[in-house]
Amino acid sequence: MSKRALILGGTGLIGRAAARRLRAHGWTVDAPGREVDREDPAAIARALGDGADLLVDCLCYTAEHARSLLPLVHDATSTVMISAKAVYVDDEGRHVNSPSPPRFAGPVTEDQPTMAPGCSDFRTREGYGANKVAAEQTLLDSGLPITVLRPSKVHGVGNKRPLEWYFVERVLARHPVVVLASRGEGTDHPSAAANIAALIETAAARPGRRILNAADPDAPNGLEISRIIARHFGHHWREILLDHDQSGRHPWHRVPPFVLDTTAASALGYEPVGDYATTVAETLDRLSGNSRSSAPWQDRSGE
Repeated sequence: MSKRALILGGTGLIGRAAARRLRAHGWTVDAPGREVDREDPAAIARALGDGADLLVDCLCYTAEHARSLLPLVHDATSTVMISAKAVYVDDEGRHVNSPSPPRFAGPVTEDQPTMAPGCSDFRTREGYGANKVAAEQTLLDSGLPITVLRPSKVHGVGNKRPLEWYFVERVLARHPVVVLASRGEGTDHPSAAANIAALIETAAARPGRRILNAADPDAPNGLEISRIIARHFGHHWREILLDHDQSGRHPWHRVPPFVLDTTAASALGYEPVGDYATTVAETLDRLSGNSRSSAPWQDRSGE
């Protein structure tokens, strides 16, 4: 018999990628969309039915969401909750949504301190990370086999806000130059939805209570990403690398850099689908084929 997975938020970027991967490996996957109200515990319980081998929650933003999920976890062999790197703070308490950017000594491990848990509006810059922390703690304090994943700058086919459009638009317009702030050295670690899906499958095979960073095996900076995208289309432009950051900002402009350490995921047996250049290729092809309807890049709090 095939294994069964239920993915809450199955029509989103991560949920769709997870469903595709699991189905390709013989799983039966239920990935309900709007027909299941995440705010209605009874509706979620009906979707779970008699249980599942894997329960994935891509829509757990608050402690209340987590509390409504806990009764279902008892009927799942393994549970994965999608959190975010927005929970991390540096030694001064700064996080990705602070007025001043955080400064880390190097790649951030899962042991890095986080924001204090909160219950304000999770749709705000200050509330997003604090609510994610509260949700994480509620789930992990249960002692149940729940894996919390903390991705960064999620990318993939079907992203409604494709950050790559910033450079793709300029390539398609055949711009002769690209202008990059801070010499293009800003780095905000990308996470391919396909790589997150691979990690979800790894966690499903090894149920446990843990936190794992979920990011691509490489962390290209803005200059490297501009080159990857230009090279994909065979485009050549002159690079103007500015010493300041007053102009030439791009979606990955994060100075100091924010890079996630994925050693723990690798130790669990996770094997990424590919690096950034490999996993972004299909997105670039889709964007170039649908350039008239593609929206400008927009950043999202906490990614």
